[in-house]
Amino acid sequence: MGNITIKNLTFAYPGQSPLFDHCQLSIDGSWKLGLLGRNGRGKTTLMKILLGQLEFQGQVQSNLPFTYFPQPITDPDTLAWEALSDDNPQLEQWQVERELRLMEVDPVLLWQPFATLSGGEQTKLLLAALFARPGSFPLLDEPTNHLDQRGRRQVAEYLQNKQQGFIITSHDQSFLDQVIDHTLVIERHQLVLERGNYSTYFAQKKRRDQQAVSRNEQLHADIKRLRSAKQQRLQWAQRAEHEKRNNSHADKGFIGAKAAKMMKKSLTMTRRLDQVASDKEGLLQEVEDIVPLTLNQLSSTHPTLLELDRVGLTISGHQLFDNLSFKVNPHDCVLLTGDNGSGKSSLIKAITGQPVDQVTGAITLAHGTKVSLVRQQYANQHGSLTAFAQHNHLPIDQLLNMLRKLGMERASFTTSINQMSMGQQKKVELARSLLTPAQLYIWDEPLNYLDTYNQEQLIQLIKQEHPTMLIIEHDQHFIDEVATKRVTI
Repeated sequence: MGNITIKNLTFAYPGQSPLFDHCQLSIDGSWKLGLLGRNGRGKTTLMKILLGQLEFQGQVQSNLPFTYFPQPITDPDTLAWEALSDDNPQLEQWQVERELRLMEVDPVLLWQPFATLSGGEQTKLLLAALFARPGSFPLLDEPTNHLDQRGRRQVAEYLQNKQQGFIITSHDQSFLDQVIDHTLVIERHQLVLERGNYSTYFAQKKRRDQQAVSRNEQLHADIKRLRSAKQQRLQWAQRAEHEKRNNSHADKGFIGAKAAKMMKKSLTMTRRLDQVASDKEGLLQEVEDIVPLTLNQLSSTHPTLLELDRVGLTISGHQLFDNLSFKVNPHDCVLLTGDNGSGKSSLIKAITGQPVDQVTGAITLAHGTKVSLVRQQYANQHGSLTAFAQHNHLPIDQLLNMLRKLGMERASFTTSINQMSMGQQKKVELARSLLTPAQLYIWDEPLNYLDTYNQEQLIQLIKQEHPTMLIIEHDQHFIDEVATKRVTI
């Protein structure tokens, strides 16, 4: 397996600050490399550069045959095998079936229309097709999105057993810990390449941040002390000069020498002060700022905001579930779990009044209850943030402030939403929900594309504000932290 050598890589999108500035890297093609970093830092961009899809300055040298996940599907309405093979004529059916079996997935999925499969089933098929191509070097961009807990375990074990290298991005810490052996992290102003998994990097990052904060506090104290000493010496010099001018009996030579000595010490103190201030520059530039989030929660007088009574759901003649009953009361955080394809997202569509095939039983939303939704799919988001705010009846200053809290750089505010990274688009969707006045928050896989810092922000918000929520999510850490009730389909 070959290597990847990057020399003086510089890249910036038009009108934005550089994502990469004269970067140097050497990556071994046998590594299972985790590509990490906050949303908008350039993870997907780096993959596109490796694929030759973006122009850049510098050199990228490699003989590796890069392939990208998720690969596009031209006609998702055909059978899955036809959809995969039409876009990859060199693909052999037996190879894809072999990879599916290694992933403990039934190859019967190949003979269902691709568009009718769940997001997790589509993910597994795309991964199997990618690894079925001999000699390819996969670039895996967020493969854990849309995977349920069982699916994440399957894919983690599958990748763990692969005897080849790849580059992968994901924000699921436990998944990465099982899969990767090296990390490449895009921090604010530097690239950090280390041996080990996510937890290894994060522990080292935490130590570096603590050392930077401690050093910064020490330098801040030094600056305060030096400023005080400088001011004191200036006052001494000024008093000596005043005594020289107004005391005719004084030894003016001695006083003048004393004043000059005090002034010299003051200048020395100024130089030391400048050096300490210079030492402070850049100390905290890699420390991530985590700002608490807020939400526009409305009170409700209803004892139950949402009730399902013996609800069943049938799609295309196939019954997904039946006899499902639960309540969502004020300040409940109900986590809806279940395997991919079990009907969780379809149930949310039914609750929010969107068309689904056949629903039995009763779904009761308390009268006048305002719902704020985070959708799993939001391809209709486009245009400027200003137009988006107007369309959703949100003050633009509040929207931008919320996006800054979520870690979006101000330079991205002028980018059209459809041109943003998937993580940035998710932040726009989440910011809209947090700012929308509501008594009930319904979120469908809110953690997809969000980095670990954002995940912790959401956990702290929910634990502090106790909003009434119905959430679909597969991240076990998040579920354990926020769930007051769990409902499994």
